Amino acid sequence: MMKRILIGALLTGVLSSCLKEELPVPTRARGDAMNVQACMGAGYQDQLWIDLRSGTVVSTNVKTAWDLAFESSPEGWHIYLNGSKLMTAWNIGNMDITAAHDTVGMAANKRIDAPSGHRDSTAIGDWRAGNDVFVIDRGYNAIGQSQGLAKFRFLSVSSNAFVFEVAAMDGSQLDMVTVEKDVTRAFTCYKLGEGVVNIEPPRGEWDLVLTQYTHQFYEPFLPYIVTGMLSATTTRAAVIPDSDFRTVSLVDTLAHPMQDARDAIGYDWKFYSFETSSYTVDQALVYIVQDSEGFFYKLHFIDFYSAQGQVGCPLFEVVPL
Repeated sequence: MMKRILIGALLTGVLSSCLKEELPVPTRARGDAMNVQACMGAGYQDQLWIDLRSGTVVSTNVKTAWDLAFESSPEGWHIYLNGSKLMTAWNIGNMDITAAHDTVGMAANKRIDAPSGHRDSTAIGDWRAGNDVFVIDRGYNAIGQSQGLAKFRFLSVSSNAFVFEVAAMDGSQLDMVTVEKDVTRAFTCYKLGEGVVNIEPPRGEWDLVLTQYTHQFYEPFLPYIVTGMLSATTTRAAVIPDSDFRTVSLVDTLAHPMQDARDAIGYDWKFYSFETSSYTVDQALVYIVQDSEGFFYKLHFIDFYSAQGQVGCPLFEVVPL
């Protein structure tokens, strides 16, 4: 009996030490379990920014409201495309931006941002060492209409701002643009023809965004728009497959570590049946999420339809841990 007690105590100590080191949970009274539902509108047109602690949508915008996202930290220099529109970028080298260019070769050379959001996997890449021109396809709106092409040359970045040139494909309409960094947000967003637009909420005010985004499929090789959940840069998630939601706990992250990829939750918690022309949800696919404040939750999706049968209205259950 004494041997069993000692072994039990040792195991408890090991698990406790792992959790203390890897999963620092702030001390604060936690809330109750809740069901959260958010609807994306016709054609999945809206991006919905969600705070897990309150279970509310804190901000909404149509996905065509922005084109580029500029890293806002003082040392930040990365530039992201709006993947919800299937945007792509093609580096055509050190060219005269005022010359006319066509799209010959673009199909083979265009790039997307990796859906993981990792900084080393952006379509534009590290532009600082060169003087290259990028042809950027601004993607499509919710009903599949093209948003057009434009040429960009990114000139400089400081702790306060990005400076770049933009022109039409025939070289006309050349403009010099300065985007001042909004340090309250992880990214400062810009829309061609409008300038800086407030899109994602300030840091710490949101954890997940329900949105369409561009995923890279490999069989066949095809960038394609999917609908799913992406994480804030301050949010992490672990994927616990084939699980009973009621019994999932923080200990499960020892076997299924937390990930910082933006698409850790992603899109594949649902499946489309061509036989029934409808979606079903995998309720046994469970996620543990650490939010922007450091708190942990478990969640799983229950439905992809509203009570009225509207598609694009994910319902998910959230339980504080």
